[in-house]
Amino acid sequence: MTSPREIRTEPDKRRTLDELASMVPDGAVVAVGGGLSSREPMALLRALLRRGATGLTVVGSAHGIDVDLLCAGGALARSAESYVGFEQDFGLAPNYRRALESGAVEAADSCCYTLVQQLRAAIQGLPFMPIRSVRGTSFMTLHPEYRLMTCPFTGEELLLVPALEPDVALIHAQYGDEKGNLVIQGPPVADLLFARASKLVLATVEKIVTTQDLQGMPGAVLPYFYVAAICEAPMGAHPTACYPFYGYDRPHTALYHAAARAGAESFKSNYLDVFVHGAASHDAYLARIGGEATRARLASWANGDDAWMNLYRDEAPA
Repeated sequence: MTSPREIRTEPDKRRTLDELASMVPDGAVVAVGGGLSSREPMALLRALLRRGATGLTVVGSAHGIDVDLLCAGGALARSAESYVGFEQDFGLAPNYRRALESGAVEAADSCCYTLVQQLRAAIQGLPFMPIRSVRGTSFMTLHPEYRLMTCPFTGEELLLVPALEPDVALIHAQYGDEKGNLVIQGPPVADLLFARASKLVLATVEKIVTTQDLQGMPGAVLPYFYVAAICEAPMGAHPTACYPFYGYDRPHTALYHAAARAGAESFKSNYLDVFVHGAASHDAYLARIGGEATRARLASWANGDDAWMNLYRDEAPA
């Protein structure tokens, strides 16, 4: 059975990025929020790598640069994702692929709806949930904990998946307050489920505002009592998007992907040593990627469709 949730009522939960990173124990099962090229908690993941986190299991649905970076940084032992890649823009995730092929990271692939049902089971205090998906696939060989059953009402064969209770959920939202209330604008992906199912929720936000200001904002709301700690990290999802603040940074992602394709040593010297270990703080990272000029370029998506599309026509810098 899942464990009772601790109610988080501290009046001021503001912490530094490094303090948040220190709250993620080695070997933890970590739910990473956002998805693909949007609203992933990249500043916090870089802080985890600087801390030297190891042995993590990552769970999620469709992800990209976040999980790929954790693989390259040596933080992961197991990946239970439904997809990790750079979609049609850049294709496969090179660091992730190398890690799985070498055996450095164990592959425990699943599918999106399986994850949803496992989280729902944890939220409802149930030991499992039934699903119809993944039957007829080889997922059962990766997950011997799954069970088949015959429905007592219909006679239909169903698959039972166990409750998933991550140790930590890492979430990046647009807005929050010092109490830990969050507003997520745009698709929340699995973040609300992650927060309700996980034992510990750590959040970064673009901007910390007053509770009164937060109450008037549109978006999905995560109440304060789920969140253990919060940190204001402007551009904390970079190079993924966090609308309405900024779009996805295609040139930076192209630079990342080129370094990753060139091999592990190339990636270490040309990316990790520059943008992770070579930038001792989030402020140092922002300066390294171009500071205010980059922020303004990525915010230009709001100037209209042509400006938005121009962000994705850019080529990687030499």
